[in-house]
Amino acid sequence: QGQLVESGGGLVQAGGSLRLSCAASGRTFSSYTMGWFRQAPGKEREFVAALNWSGTSTYYADPVKGRFTISRDNAKNTVYLQMNSLNAEDTAVYYCAADRRAHLPYIRSRNPSDYDSWGQGTQVTVSS
Repeated sequence: QGQLVESGGGLVQAGGSLRLSCAASGRTFSSYTMGWFRQAPGKEREFVAALNWSGTSTYYADPVKGRFTISRDNAKNTVYLQMNSLNAEDTAVYYCAADRRAHLPYIRSRNPSDYDSWGQGTQVTVSS
């Protein structure tokens, strides 16, 4: 099955930056689109960003466009989310997950149900 472990969350002031990491173990995720999602208290889990297996295709949710950057290092089996210009609306638990289908040249889905191997999440809190 494999496991994903997120890290890098924390408390940051509005306007600050954080870099989240998602490390894989137990299997390689280098052939899969990787996605970042977030869930704020009382809200549904929402799509943040995704990057296909080869790094040639990305997709960002409108609220994070121009502020967040997703990247991956397949040699390290790790995916990153660089978050800049953070604001209070970015406060949430952030999760990474892998698309269920491999070797896609595009971002197939922003629906959490199309992803699996979810990590436990990392808390990001932005103080205003």
